[in-house]
Amino acid sequence: MKFTRMLTTKLTSFWLMSLAAIAFVFLLSAIMGFVQLTYKFQQQKVTELESMLIEQYEMQADWELESWLPPMLLAYNAVEFHLTKQGETLFVYQGNVSTRNAMVYSHLLDAKTGLSMVLVLPQPFEHYSISWYEMLILVIGLAAVLALVRFGHIWFSQQLEGIEELAQRSRLILQGKHEQALATPGTGKPRLINRALTKLLEELQDAHKERGRFDKFIRSNTFLDAQTRIGNRLFLNNRLSALSLDQGMLSHGVIYLLELDDLDLLQQTKGEQAVDVLLNSTVEAINQILQSFSNHIFARRSHNQFAIVVPHVSLIEADQLASKLLKVCLSQPLADDVENKHNFYHLGGAYFTAGDNANQLLEEADMALRAAQLQGTSNWFMYDKGSIDEEFSKGSVRWRSFLENALVQRRFFPFSQPIIDSDGVEHHKEIFTRARDNQGALIRATQFIPMANKCGLMPQVERQMIERVLQLLGREQATNQVYSVNLSLDTLLSRAFIQWLKTTLLEYRHLTPKLIFEVSEDIVIQHQDKLRPKLDMIRKMGARLCVDHVGQQVVGTYYIRECHFDMIKLHRSIVRQIHLRPANQLFIRSLIGGLYRTEVKVCAEGVELFEEWQTLKILGVGMAQGRFFSDPIETT
Repeated sequence: MKFTRMLTTKLTSFWLMSLAAIAFVFLLSAIMGFVQLTYKFQQQKVTELESMLIEQYEMQADWELESWLPPMLLAYNAVEFHLTKQGETLFVYQGNVSTRNAMVYSHLLDAKTGLSMVLVLPQPFEHYSISWYEMLILVIGLAAVLALVRFGHIWFSQQLEGIEELAQRSRLILQGKHEQALATPGTGKPRLINRALTKLLEELQDAHKERGRFDKFIRSNTFLDAQTRIGNRLFLNNRLSALSLDQGMLSHGVIYLLELDDLDLLQQTKGEQAVDVLLNSTVEAINQILQSFSNHIFARRSHNQFAIVVPHVSLIEADQLASKLLKVCLSQPLADDVENKHNFYHLGGAYFTAGDNANQLLEEADMALRAAQLQGTSNWFMYDKGSIDEEFSKGSVRWRSFLENALVQRRFFPFSQPIIDSDGVEHHKEIFTRARDNQGALIRATQFIPMANKCGLMPQVERQMIERVLQLLGREQATNQVYSVNLSLDTLLSRAFIQWLKTTLLEYRHLTPKLIFEVSEDIVIQHQDKLRPKLDMIRKMGARLCVDHVGQQVVGTYYIRECHFDMIKLHRSIVRQIHLRPANQLFIRSLIGGLYRTEVKVCAEGVELFEEWQTLKILGVGMAQGRFFSDPIETT
């Protein structure tokens, strides 16, 4: 309430000064009037005495001055009195009153006889003293003035409290904190202005939500199948492109092709509604199975064929997943009169490792699908190249042992890749984690992070990486270098890690502004309520927040405002070949338009071509990273 106190103090001071000036003028006028009346009254006394002396002198020869004049002079508090006639003294009076500044009245009473007098009187206020009654009146007057000033101060404060609330809400609006301004209690005065602000903020919030819904609508119609609400063929191509590099897969996993035979015949015999019910129930059941697998892809390739890609699974897990998928498909209701009811679902899979060609994988999965169809019943078949890496078939026991030893021996190392802005200047560097085995060979994050998540060791890995980044910042304290670090879901939900992070950020609060913490979009969408307090804590400590893999899923973008992210990173599936994909360009335009009037910066990851970077800059993307600028290099 600083503004209210300042304004109230100024108004009260002005009011008090005005009252004091008026009181001073009135008091000065009263004193001057009283002084003038007192002197005039004394003059009247002297005039009356002169008149009495002249009358007595004219009426009788013997004045008998000794009988009546002394008492009168005593009543006048006269100091001295001399009455003379042509230089001859007729009467002399010497009073018992002493004074320093006496008033001397010397008058000629009769010019013919030369009768004159000299009267010495004290000053009118010399022997005057203020009585208790007068003092009481003065005190009551001053108390009334102080009470009036106090009442005015309180009244002004109450009246200006509403203005302070309006000023606070206006300040929040100018700072772009519209949600906080809307949540501020709307009791400010004038109430009409306060209600208008509240209404405008509510309409602005609805507009933002509508913009987010419109953005989601554009993305849905671009990347989603209208009937099943899962990814379409374009979505599948983008995601497969993001999982591969130069047509080589970045990690291991499995790709399935699921085909529903005689779906057209079912539509002709049972109608469109029966097909919709079957497809929706099948898709929902498959989605429930795939929820436990991160970064999976589920898309519709054609009218009766679906594609499922699950990275970071072993061959044994791929076989088990194929059995589950076929089992859940067979559990869907099909009418008894449907022809080939027991030969309706077929699933073909192709297991891949890092470096396999994406297009070849689709061909292998299609061959496996045809092999499953040749069996004559609903079945699945896995394409076997005979060259599956044993590394991924041994389970997680070996990986746990490796990761625990790497943590103890601190064999996780940071690799950094610069993020370049549109002017060609480095904005910050993103930290990637690499591990070294006992022979010193590097292991990519795409290989050990899925295993670390399964073993519950990601919080320790990312804690060790943050410690290394803080050491780098400590050595580079004189520079303006900024680093971004990725945080996983298990890490953010770990109480021990969050407590450690809070303590560490407080300890290194001078380095906190040089940190950016990145969180994946999919975990923010699924766990927004749980993650918001953690993200708010990180932001209040002074670090910045970034959400990456934006565009990987078809979701609204209103969470960017709600979680107060400072930066977003477009997923490489949106960036890849952006100059040749109008649909992806439309998505980026819509996304940037939804972030209008915010300070959120947009970055693109996975830029590999000059044409991609030029197109992104034209679309309004301000930063980018990728092999076009630099490969990740070890940071020591």
